[in-house]
Amino acid sequence: MTDTSCVYETSIQSLPLIYRGKVRDIYQVDEKHILIIATDRVSAFDVIMPTPMAGKGQLLTRLSDFWFDRMAGIVPNHLSDLTLESVLPDPAEYAQAQGRSMIVKKLKGLPVEAVVRGYLIGSGWKDYQTSGAVCGIALPEGLNLACKLPEVIFTPATKAEVGDHDENISFDKMVNSIGRELAEQIRDVSIRIYKEASEYAAGRGIIIADTKFEFGLDEDGNLTLMDEILTPDSSRFWPADQWQEGSNPPSFDKQFIRDYLQSLDWDKTAPGPEIPAEILDKTAAKYREAIERLGA
Repeated sequence: MTDTSCVYETSIQSLPLIYRGKVRDIYQVDEKHILIIATDRVSAFDVIMPTPMAGKGQLLTRLSDFWFDRMAGIVPNHLSDLTLESVLPDPAEYAQAQGRSMIVKKLKGLPVEAVVRGYLIGSGWKDYQTSGAVCGIALPEGLNLACKLPEVIFTPATKAEVGDHDENISFDKMVNSIGRELAEQIRDVSIRIYKEASEYAAGRGIIIADTKFEFGLDEDGNLTLMDEILTPDSSRFWPADQWQEGSNPPSFDKQFIRDYLQSLDWDKTAPGPEIPAEILDKTAAKYREAIERLGA
């Protein structure tokens, strides 16, 4: 049975804190390894909410572990062989991280989000309505909201600091930032992962509309998949039997939270408002349903 005790912010005294992100707390283990703990913090519209979602960090970690294992044949990932017991021998600190952490290799992070889209939704839909293109990629006229794209597209974005918004960029701008060879490798690997995951999910009644990946370079300069992968926080999961072109489908992600926040008189800047327990419970149930359907 999953322990759903809430962890809003960790306090690991035995390791130096490197960074607190929107969801993850990151600690230094040694020169080559870091500890990433997925808390139960909720972010929406790039703002961290004051109300946590119990058990969220464990669900995200479980799903990321599942996908990292499935995609290991496509690209190396950041997971290490170190055990949590060896890194956090203190029982109280171990309890904060149990089931919601990864001990990973320290990488040189790359300053781009690798976004892959199979359907026209979100910021891609907004771009298309304005320009007929997404991140500089021209699309056919007359496409509808939530339609399946003629082919999968790669639309990178800049990585924003906490509180700022990611910004869609063209592939050429990504090339200028990190070099053509690496940009092409990231694009090709990202599309391959997306296609393989989408095919797997489709067999279980889930459409993966879009997703984003993060990559780094290991000490030998090898491209390595990092952070989280194919979770409801980094992807749009739709129930296939409720998808209909032209309307925004229900989803297995933070849509309940987004919809609630959209109904408020809130300007989408910090601090975020409290979120009712009912909204958080519905969202958590969707996360769990996605994990169960995927067999993770």
